[in-house]
Amino acid sequence: MNTETLLSADKLTRHFGGITAVEDYSLNLSQGDLVGLIGPNGAGKTTAFNLLSGVLAPSSGQVRIGGQDMTGQPPHRFAEAGLARTFQNIRLFNDLSVLDNVMSGGHMRHGAGLLSTLMQRPAFWRSEAEIRDQSINVIDLVGLSAHAHRRAGDLSYGDQRRVEIARALAVGPKVLLLDEPAAGLNTSETSMLTTLIRTLAHERGIGVLLVEHDMRLVMSLCDRIQVINRGKFVAAGSAREVQNDPAVIEAYLGTRRNRKPDKQPVST
Repeated sequence: MNTETLLSADKLTRHFGGITAVEDYSLNLSQGDLVGLIGPNGAGKTTAFNLLSGVLAPSSGQVRIGGQDMTGQPPHRFAEAGLARTFQNIRLFNDLSVLDNVMSGGHMRHGAGLLSTLMQRPAFWRSEAEIRDQSINVIDLVGLSAHAHRRAGDLSYGDQRRVEIARALAVGPKVLLLDEPAAGLNTSETSMLTTLIRTLAHERGIGVLLVEHDMRLVMSLCDRIQVINRGKFVAAGSAREVQNDPAVIEAYLGTRRNRKPDKQPVST
């Protein structure tokens, strides 16, 4: 497997007035990596995600995609460089079909250009055909071929989650950031999601970073796990290393003196 770093963050820090939401956050994400980012509520996970995707500019530090400095660039530049993300709250076009939703992701990076589109030149129709074919392939990958022409708003919550991931994949990303992808899913849907994410990373070579409250999913899925609390690193390592780290246990459950002996961290 190619070990080239796809996404790197070096000591990202973000201040909001006198509050430091994230301090000295660093990450190296390579092809096929599957990394989880966890921490208690209010730990700074969403801020870190927004810094990594260009939604927020850092107060200090640097973000690179494939070696290209992206610090301070707007989100669409991150997408053009090969990064896609999903959001905790599903943001689909409910009145459009699944296919149209996924194609909207493809248009973000692979459109024919404004002039060709307005004049509907041959380049526009070639681009549309390519985006459509790619979108159909992505829909098949996430297991929604039977629903391609259904209205997205009519799908189950779990299927809508998969549409959102498909739309992110239509950008053709090298890096995928998943924000609470299992939120609201039942056991069966979570199992399908786990298989999909593992396929994307280990078979498709996409570098995946996910924030997730479902600790069973994180511990069974991720190759590496980062833990932050109050915007700062607490620990990083394998699932076993993180679960047994006293600093992680304290961050989730308070001091060891007040902790029940056999209780494990169960949420972020």
